Amino acid sequence: MITKEQVTQLIEDKIAGSDMFIVEVSVRPGNVLEVTLDGDKGINIEACTEVHRHILKNFDREVEDYSLEVSSPDLLKPLKVKRQYIKNIGRTISVKTTVKDKLEGVMLDANDYGIVLHTKTREAIPGRKAKQLVEKEIEIPYDQIEQAKIVLSFK
Repeated sequence: MITKEQVTQLIEDKIAGSDMFIVEVSVRPGNVLEVTLDGDKGINIEACTEVHRHILKNFDREVEDYSLEVSSPDLLKPLKVKRQYIKNIGRTISVKTTVKDKLEGVMLDANDYGIVLHTKTREAIPGRKAKQLVEKEIEIPYDQIEQAKIVLSFK
């Protein structure tokens, strides 16, 4: 059976020295290989095709049959790895934390420990009748992020 580690190593050998990185590798029952790649400046179909061909030539279908899909990340899917966060600094994201808080704002920073989110919310201020717009910069460690997605805007 083909293992996730074998596939990951082949991909790492192929993309070494480039701005591409692995988002996810999965090997499901029946040798269904699914690879998601990205790049610091994005990734195109040609790059996915090159990695696809590299994997194809290193696993013999006569010895072990498999299916293979190499793709770029879907904009609607959650961010999974730190480099995706770094790549998307400056974009609006929606974050659900492990304590079930839901936050939305512009990601100002992403580092080894977590992200900094600039949020704007209406909050009650003591001594004022109407809620006021309050801007905050919130630091969220990666281990407290349950899910983070890019917010698409069509303005």
